[in-house]
Amino acid sequence: MKLDLYNQKGEKKGTVDAPKEFFEVEFKKVLIHEALVRQEGNRRSGVVAHTKTKGEVRGGGRKPYAQKHTGRARQGSIRGPHMKGGGVTFGPRNVRNFKRMMPKKMRRLALFSALSEKARSNEVLVLDAYEASAPKTKMFAEMVKALPIKQDVLFLLDARNEIFEKSSKNIANVKTMLVNYLNISDMRKYEKIIFLEKALDAMKKIFTS
Repeated sequence: MKLDLYNQKGEKKGTVDAPKEFFEVEFKKVLIHEALVRQEGNRRSGVVAHTKTKGEVRGGGRKPYAQKHTGRARQGSIRGPHMKGGGVTFGPRNVRNFKRMMPKKMRRLALFSALSEKARSNEVLVLDAYEASAPKTKMFAEMVKALPIKQDVLFLLDARNEIFEKSSKNIANVKTMLVNYLNISDMRKYEKIIFLEKALDAMKKIFTS
């Protein structure tokens, strides 16, 4: 597959050959959904609120009042959910675990399937390089404005770049990350994905090992 290559001024320089094992994978909707649910579930820290059930509430060892001749409904314990101070039925519990397991091959297949679909929709671009002597938000914003970006964008780098990261930090709807942290959740959130040209080469080394 061919991906459009742009320079820092927003000018199209041509195209680059994208690895077919990453950008020409069949769209697998069910697998992508499973991987997304796994990622979002593993991100959760669990439920903070916790209620006690009827069996966990203290007290209730003796019968509240006589079985008969009181004019009231019979009761065996004050721990029932209908009693004041009793247990809670179907309340929140902090023992639930949202983590899910998924084989590495399936996770990567889902990732490449989602990436291929973005590429087929012309939502993946390549930037040849970004050169600046110091972090400058204005300069970076001008580059983003010159590129064919309508809403938001995710930049993928091959290595840590302090100038690039600081320049983009204060721009809304722009996120920068290393290519080895590419994930389905961010691909779903951002409309455009822009690889630095070196990041494509780094991707081959990272995901084929």
